[in-house]
Amino acid sequence: MKAMTTRALAAVAILALAGPLVAADGPPPPRQERVTFAKGASSATVKGTLKGGANVDYLVRAAAGQTLEVKLQGTNSQNDFNVLPPGSANVAMYVSSMTGERSWSGMLPADGDYAIRVYLMRPAARRSEASKYTLTVAVTGKPLPPLSAARDAKVAGTAYHATAKLPCTLPYQPDVKSCDAGVVRRGHDGTATFEAIGAMGVQRRILFVQGKPVAADTMDPVTATRQGDVTIVKVRDAERYDIPDAFLNGG
Repeated sequence: MKAMTTRALAAVAILALAGPLVAADGPPPPRQERVTFAKGASSATVKGTLKGGANVDYLVRAAAGQTLEVKLQGTNSQNDFNVLPPGSANVAMYVSSMTGERSWSGMLPADGDYAIRVYLMRPAARRSEASKYTLTVAVTGKPLPPLSAARDAKVAGTAYHATAKLPCTLPYQPDVKSCDAGVVRRGHDGTATFEAIGAMGVQRRILFVQGKPVAADTMDPVTATRQGDVTIVKVRDAERYDIPDAFLNGG
């Protein structure tokens, strides 16, 4: 399987490098605004102004299998954006300041609110520079809805159709040999969202379509190999998940 991304970036690339870190005496957390589309439209354009470390999170509701497209134009050359998956406060699946590209398009691995964080890089923020910007957001493609509880029972109190402890390898954690995992099945043909769950919540989401991984919440290259009835997914060389077919397919 080919890598899902065209750039092999260091693991640090997934960190949200959006200006100064929030501290007790630092800038406030990003202001939030929801992006809404006009009836019948799949895209929207918003305009705004940034100054210093006053970042903005634009929330976009989207579903697994859909494609999110983002384009940012700013008057300041250090005006960038990150894309954060649902529930993430600081870990991003795209960081424009790492690539130099202020436009991005990617398939989404899970359902929920994706945050597009618009910010000034730290040097500009510390100088209290400003930028006027135009942000264009589009959500296209057909969603892959979860199976209803009538078609596949869910684990009580969760959105998962199944949970398990699966073999895994995590970066900088050599003692970890297994991970808690959940699966949201979107068919009985191996179409599902796999989620690895850590102490702080979901730490990796991977979308499978008919048993093949097609999207993940990371900038790093994702590859997959088969070993019997198990798909071995690697994110770069430091992260690995061994996912049985039965976990994705159900019964």
